[in-house]
Amino acid sequence: MIIFFKTPQQSIVAVETTVSLSGESIDKLNWLLGEAEVLNSSDIEGTYVGPRREMITPWSTCAVEITQNMGISNIQRIEEYFPAENIPVVDPMLQRVYQGLNQEVFAIHGSPEPIREIDNIELYNEQEGLALSEDEIEFLNGVSLKINRKLTDSEVFGFSQVNSEHCRHKIFNGKFVVDGEEKESSLFQLIKKTSEVNPNLLVSAYKDNVAFNQGPVIEQFAPDSGHKADFFSTKQIETVLSLKAETHNFPTTVEPFNGASTGTGGEIRDRLAGGTASLPLAGTAVYMTSYPRMEEGRNWENVMPERPWLYQTPEEILIKASNGASDFGNKFGQPLITGSLLTFEHAENYKKFGFDKVIMLAGGIGFANKANALKGTPEPGEKVVVMGGDNYRIGMGGGAVSSVNTGEYSSGIELNAVQRANPEMQKRVANVIRSLSESGDNPIVSIHDHGAGGHLNCLSELVEDTGGVINLDKLPSGDPTLSARELVGNESQERMGLLVREEDLARIKEIADREKAPFYVVGETTGDMQLVFEHENGEKAIDMTLEDFFDKSPKTVMVDNSVEESYSAPEYNINNLEEYLKNVLKLDAVACKDWLTNKVDRSVTGKVARQQCQGEIQLPLSDCGAMALDYRGYAGLATSIGHAPQVAMIDPAAGSVMAVSEALTNLVFAPLKDGLGGVSLSANWMWPCRNEGEDARLYKAVEACSDFACELGINIPTGKDSLSMTQKYGDDKVFSPGTVIISAAGEVSNIRKIVSPTLAYIKGTYLYYVDFSFDALKLGGSAFAQTLGKVGDEAPTVVDTEYFKNTFGAIQELVNRGLIIAGHDISAGGLVTTLLEMCFANPQGGIDARLDKVRYSDLIKVLFAENPGVVIQVKHHHLVEKILNDYGVGFAIVGRPIEDRKLIISKDEFHQEFDIDNLRDVWYQTSYLFDQKQSGVEAATERFENYKKQPLQFKLPVSFTGKFEDLGLNPDRKERTGLTAAIIRDKGSNGEREMAYSLYLAGFDVKDIHMTDLTSGRETLEDVQFAVFTGGFSNSDVFGSAKGWAGGILYNDKAKTSIENFYARKDTLSLGVCNGCQLLMELGLVYPEMGNSHPKMQMNKSGKFESSFVSVEVPKNNSVMLGSLEGSKLGIWVAHGEGRFELPGDESEYNVSLKYVYDEYPGNPNGSDFATAAVCSADGRHLAMMPHLERTIFPWQNAFYPYEHRKHEVTLWMEAFANAREWLKKTSK
Repeated sequence: MIIFFKTPQQSIVAVETTVSLSGESIDKLNWLLGEAEVLNSSDIEGTYVGPRREMITPWSTCAVEITQNMGISNIQRIEEYFPAENIPVVDPMLQRVYQGLNQEVFAIHGSPEPIREIDNIELYNEQEGLALSEDEIEFLNGVSLKINRKLTDSEVFGFSQVNSEHCRHKIFNGKFVVDGEEKESSLFQLIKKTSEVNPNLLVSAYKDNVAFNQGPVIEQFAPDSGHKADFFSTKQIETVLSLKAETHNFPTTVEPFNGASTGTGGEIRDRLAGGTASLPLAGTAVYMTSYPRMEEGRNWENVMPERPWLYQTPEEILIKASNGASDFGNKFGQPLITGSLLTFEHAENYKKFGFDKVIMLAGGIGFANKANALKGTPEPGEKVVVMGGDNYRIGMGGGAVSSVNTGEYSSGIELNAVQRANPEMQKRVANVIRSLSESGDNPIVSIHDHGAGGHLNCLSELVEDTGGVINLDKLPSGDPTLSARELVGNESQERMGLLVREEDLARIKEIADREKAPFYVVGETTGDMQLVFEHENGEKAIDMTLEDFFDKSPKTVMVDNSVEESYSAPEYNINNLEEYLKNVLKLDAVACKDWLTNKVDRSVTGKVARQQCQGEIQLPLSDCGAMALDYRGYAGLATSIGHAPQVAMIDPAAGSVMAVSEALTNLVFAPLKDGLGGVSLSANWMWPCRNEGEDARLYKAVEACSDFACELGINIPTGKDSLSMTQKYGDDKVFSPGTVIISAAGEVSNIRKIVSPTLAYIKGTYLYYVDFSFDALKLGGSAFAQTLGKVGDEAPTVVDTEYFKNTFGAIQELVNRGLIIAGHDISAGGLVTTLLEMCFANPQGGIDARLDKVRYSDLIKVLFAENPGVVIQVKHHHLVEKILNDYGVGFAIVGRPIEDRKLIISKDEFHQEFDIDNLRDVWYQTSYLFDQKQSGVEAATERFENYKKQPLQFKLPVSFTGKFEDLGLNPDRKERTGLTAAIIRDKGSNGEREMAYSLYLAGFDVKDIHMTDLTSGRETLEDVQFAVFTGGFSNSDVFGSAKGWAGGILYNDKAKTSIENFYARKDTLSLGVCNGCQLLMELGLVYPEMGNSHPKMQMNKSGKFESSFVSVEVPKNNSVMLGSLEGSKLGIWVAHGEGRFELPGDESEYNVSLKYVYDEYPGNPNGSDFATAAVCSADGRHLAMMPHLERTIFPWQNAFYPYEHRKHEVTLWMEAFANAREWLKKTSK
């Protein structure tokens, strides 16, 4: 039966239950739903918008679990429906319009289809859109003859997924015949050659979910065990470093939010599945679409007419896809630290180009204990385990559909491949893997993620060395009507497959139960090399040899001829320089990306050493991201991205070289431990194959990439290809330009030495232009050419690889010796954009750019050419010039900092001055247009008007030295102190480690406590003096922030008693940060004297997640932790969606302990009353704050830290933790 509730917001919540609910259960649901009204009707009139009935939403999955935690049983599904007039746009991928709601709202009529025998494989292939080739159909017919029976639907479907181009990369492994000549090497062999020639630091390549390089010895900080509440400790481990990048192009084209979200989740799972367990550190993202067409006057967007977009407009894709990728990372707890954006369309040579079939890349870096770097050898009798969520009829056939041109199949088939994401579920599974990886006794033999092909791909790979039997009835199903084929083939996300010994099952399950990660033993290895999926009654859906299941049909042969095409050059006049410059700054690829960075967490983990936003004004200007590998803050891992598809249109070889060069010039300002030789690349290839000339161009591009990497002395140990990048509109085609996206990564010796692009206004310093290309300046493929509707006739490249290597080495030496004050690469927008961007993040100052020493007479080329190079600001210029000369590197002084807020450009007789602040607004305008769509016009306008008026402010006490010893801190401590602090977390929490380390450094013995420890009664908090509720997205914020977490306390007797007893004691302190702050406010623990009038946290006024580094000030207050900081102004990270303090009374009633320096958005990121950032109880013992002090305890964690305090070992925030320690010491005496 279905019970309907009406919320105060007039939405309808439908609750499906197998029995009538008691009055007590109804009351609990009323509380959970925000005092909703239960409706005494089985039918609701009106027009509503809600989820498709066949797709149980992740929201529902979390909602049902919350009710179970509250002691309400027998609820199967909960969904919310909104009045149609409140939903101006219905997303048909995820939603439908309901004319009335009734008892059939969840009904999916039918029963599981029986296992079918396929009479005609060719016809079945066409009907189901399996993308099988003629050779594969012939091969399967041969298998059928060999085993003397018809193949089942699961076998044919499974074969198509596991052997799809998407999964098996047949083109990259195939044979190429170009212009009648058979090439010696396959594309994959060309890529592998880089590792054969330059093995360098490689530990694992091409044979696992990720590539591993040798890493440093670091300090692991983790609980001593994972199956119970236990204390954190430190130990030294040897590491390997991981790099991975995935593309999720087709799913993002069809349904951008879930496409990008599951792409991000899948890439994270890849980094979890490296070796026998590895850990993700940080993510990257790239979005490429056709033009969004958001305002008039952008003439370059008129080079082609708009198309009848198949599913979503480019604007919708960019906003929804970035929302999806951001949302997954935010909820999982992975920071996104660098990325890129490109929009492009062009028509020439009777062809149409545009990213109508979009590119969405999700990449990332991570690490593992070296002991876990290689997968074990499976043996017969080992158990196959699946951890994660249920199976649903979603993501069906994604592997095959991703292997063909979008628009080729019916929309029904393409829609059926839409996926759903549940990051909170994936986080639970990841926590189990993390615990096993940190244990020192990892029992995992092998591990794979569930991605394309679902169970079919994952489980077959687990058992491919032995064979195995999978019990279909053990696979968890969220839909009783799933057929065997749908059960094994769906691509429901956030699941991992493990191979473990039987004797280790109990240990792993105990950890999984504690983390609330669903755990299923679904099969075992056999040793007969047979793959079997069967029901318990013996009925087999799949019964094939592994040799037959993994395609042995003939190799793919690509036959193509070269097509010589040229593109016209841009025409220009130096008198129009200001117009050209403003157009380039507006271009999506060049313009400000604040609309992307302001909604994605860039601080979670507390290990972020370099993210996008720089300077006092915090603008996204850094092209390099970096993570510390431990909290000591020296050893790290840096990553960057490069691509040049427009250059590749002119010359595919040059496009590859330019992509690699951009990634490396972005990375060069990080002090790499092994220099260029310590860098590895991921190459992700997107190409419109099987179109005349394109296969030949692809081969040329891959060959050039391989040759360039080999000559540079670096390798490409990982990557991906997506080679069906054509969008069809009937008989019309739009080609996505052939693109390689390069992700680079390398170990950093000292993260504190990474150079910022932000100019320092120091007298006596100079700006040097250093070219990496050794090529003439060329405008082909540039942003400048694009704004004139052109591609260009000549492509820049790197002429002398040895010169490039020497230049890279020279800049590295300057970085390591601390001789570069600021540095920025030259890429999109050219030299003039680089100079401006070095000024944008500062509130004052400019550059006098005298370009006479750049030996080119064409000033437009000097300013806008995108030949690889850098601009560096240096003080000791004689020493710098000597070093550059010693490396044989050319250079030119191009400017110096000045006090005036101008960019002055002069060369020979030319002289023109530009207002930097005016150009910065032009550059920011594009971000404002996007932000209007995601934050609303009011918030976007406020952000646009205020971003430059709110520079970061710091005011530290004169007595603060920033030294460990002056705060009584000992980072080398191993022994217990007897002061116990507890990290209390729920499923979905993600900020526990950085908080635990802050407490540990302060001198506490830190205990890791999960809510399951409290609800089971295993933990009572009796020995805990300081309880800290951590940040994250407990229960994915379903029903509101911390509501589910609060429900698990209020309606569980054991947990409730433990919390009440703790707060009744007078010798305790508590702290709630972010999600923990929301919990303390929801439970009424800060102002118990207010009773039901206790304020609750509300949604940010912008209506979205806010991520920023802001200034706060400490007013006079009685907080134990913050009292001594009175009068200080500091920087601090914020990352939250419901962070608004709604305080209806006078400010004096709330013991406000921390305030945002600026009242207006975005300096006040959530619109809190009185600019409140933290409040405390009347006695000062219990503190609730939204910003993350625990992510800001070291200067290197700060997005900006004043130069004069550069020698600080810790920030003033550590004094707050030290204050807690001293108060408890005093109280316990």
